[in-house]
Amino acid sequence: MNETRTDADGRTRRSVLTTVAAGGVGALAGCLGGDRSGPDPVALNEGQACDYCNMRIEMHPGPVGQSFYGDDAPASLPDDREDGVAWFCSSTCTYNYILENEQRGHEPTVSYGTDYSSVDYDLRSDGGTTVISAHLGAESFADLHGLTFVANSDVEGAMGKSLIGFTEEGDAESFADDHGGELLTHGDVTREVLSALGG
Repeated sequence: MNETRTDADGRTRRSVLTTVAAGGVGALAGCLGGDRSGPDPVALNEGQACDYCNMRIEMHPGPVGQSFYGDDAPASLPDDREDGVAWFCSSTCTYNYILENEQRGHEPTVSYGTDYSSVDYDLRSDGGTTVISAHLGAESFADLHGLTFVANSDVEGAMGKSLIGFTEEGDAESFADDHGGELLTHGDVTREVLSALGG
C-alpha cells in the first residue's frame, strides 16, 4: 500500500501533493462550505451509509465527514433527510461529494470533518496497514475550514490514503513528523489532490 505510483506524466502522488501545498494551488471556483454557518454536526453511529460510496460508516476506520445543504440539497439525497445533510465514510468521500456537487451548482452551508485534535485517537495495524480510529460522535467534528490536514501519510482510513484533520496546526505538524505527509488546508483540496491520494 505504500508503493510509489506515478501518473501519466511520471509524477508521483507525493510530488503532486507537495506541488499543490507549496504552490498554493487549490483556489476553488466556489467557496466549498458557503458562509460556514448552519446546523451543528450530528453523530454518525446510527447505521448511516456514505452518500458518496454507500459504505456503512461505523464499520470503517479513519476520518469521516458531513455536509449540510439545506434547501439546496443535491437530488441524490433523500427528500426527508433533515437539513439536507450528506454523510461520508471518509475525508476523501467528503471532498469528492462536495466538489462534484459544487460543479452542479449545489454548495453546502457548512461541512464538517473529524477533528483529531479533539479526540483520543488510536493507531492499529490492519492487514499490515496502519489505520487511525474513527470518531463518530457529534462532538468530534469541526468545520472543514478550520482544519489543517495531513495528506499522504503512512496512516490510512476507510478509503485508503486520507486527509487527517486537526484544528490545532501543531498537532498536524507532530502527526506529519511521526507519520509523514504534507500539510494542507481546506482551500488546498482539489480533485487533483484527491486523485493523488487515490480517491
